Amino acid sequence: MIVHGVSHNPGHAEGEALVLDEPLSMWGGVDPATGEIIDRYHPQCGRSVAGSVLVLPHGRGSSGGSSVLAECVRAGTAPVAVVMRRLDVILLVGSLVAAELYPDRPCPVVELVDGYDELRSGWVTTVRPDGTVEQR
Repeated sequence: MIVHGVSHNPGHAEGEALVLDEPLSMWGGVDPATGEIIDRYHPQCGRSVAGSVLVLPHGRGSSGGSSVLAECVRAGTAPVAVVMRRLDVILLVGSLVAAELYPDRPCPVVELVDGYDELRSGWVTTVRPDGTVEQR
């Protein structure tokens, strides 16, 4: 399956998709040392975002979430890419800051409205610089 979105921080990434049932706040919701979702009220609590193509409807609050995403990139516990149905500027800022600080560790961000509901956890997912997302 191939779908086309809008690339807000272009880059190429590939990993297993982790499709979240609900929005996630990186601040207080993800442990930057491990990448584990620690929000005990989140349906995917205990799962790790590290190395995944993180697919979520949108982010959820705190502006500090951008620093958590950037710290995850530094620590090697970040998702390899973030795909959202509705762009969350906080996550985008975290990705852009990380790209400046750690240019060898990109975390592309794609907004994907059409085809979002077709994405499945566990499938190998490729994100391309033009916003194309492919699952197989």
